[in-house]
Amino acid sequence: MKLGSLIVPFALTALLPLAAGTVDAAEKVTIGAVEDVIVLPWNLTLPARIDTGALTSSLDARELTVRDNKALFRLRNEYGSLRLSLPIIEWRYIRSAIGRERRPVVEMEICLGRKRFRTQVTLKDRSRVSYPLIVGRRALQGRFLVDVSRSNVFPPTCPEGPLQ
Repeated sequence: MKLGSLIVPFALTALLPLAAGTVDAAEKVTIGAVEDVIVLPWNLTLPARIDTGALTSSLDARELTVRDNKALFRLRNEYGSLRLSLPIIEWRYIRSAIGRERRPVVEMEICLGRKRFRTQVTLKDRSRVSYPLIVGRRALQGRFLVDVSRSNVFPPTCPEGPLQ
């Protein structure tokens, strides 16, 4: 009898953190498996694969070099071959189809759907894949619902005001 009375309070207290951290579904935007993303401050629109299987987002970074803790790289020709320089916030080991590799991580501001936010992105030459940007779970969590049966559901808009 005592055991039963202990389980109920434990179960209730175990669920409280989940309830406190939930986000109302009305606050989340439904997006598809492929969406356009605006990268700020360059106002550059890139097609992105929404990848719920990837934890971290990843950007196609050509001619990537690291100098003085900054990542220097350029984007694909079809996106203007824009040359970017961003501070590296850390190095992270990423598991991929070819194994584990160490990649620089930068922070970028993006607009996806009607949400504008900062997110961490690893840099890697992704010339063999279709999309220059992969948006992973860390960027999606608490902001979006993903309907993988659809694409280009919500064109990006960059709202003014605080980041979301």
